[in-house]
Amino acid sequence: MQSEIKLGQRFKFNILSDNPSQERLAVVTRVLSNREEGLGPEVEFYFAYWVEAQELPETEAPTTLEFQRGTDGNVYLDGRLVSITLLK
Repeated sequence: MQSEIKLGQRFKFNILSDNPSQERLAVVTRVLSNREEGLGPEVEFYFAYWVEAQELPETEAPTTLEFQRGTDGNVYLDGRLVSITLLK
């Protein structure tokens, strides 16, 4: 996820540890800093920012996903490495 990600941005993602990896679709609902997420300054050593998204297609009970952009440049979902492709 790039720093210019914005609300309403659609993207595809794969959880790289899943075998086989299944491509899924989501849309950004919120972008939060570590402070907005309610975390202390020490977390800045690990995460740059947080992205909340809804998985698509929306079902009766849409799933909210919380992605973290690590300071290492990687993206994580529930601690698992994820690849992201932003859609136009």
